[in-house]
Amino acid sequence: MTADPEHPVANGELAELRRRLDVAYARVEGGLALLTHRTEETAKELDELSTRLGSLEHARWPLTSIAAVTAVGALAVAVWQALGH
Repeated sequence: MTADPEHPVANGELAELRRRLDVAYARVEGGLALLTHRTEETAKELDELSTRLGSLEHARWPLTSIAAVTAVGALAVAVWQALGH
């Protein structure tokens, strides 16, 4: 078997090329498997963080409501002092 009449290809060279191709293919497959695993883990972590953020947002103090109640209370005290005291 020859690729070019002037350059005969030895069976050993073909076997070496095939081995190198197999090794490179295995590396690519391993890299893809690792990337897939990392993507799945990242998606899990993102879901967990989203759940935690939702619970923190639900449990936070309603600052605008507290500010409004404080302002109304301060107004009531000011009116009471102006009229009664």
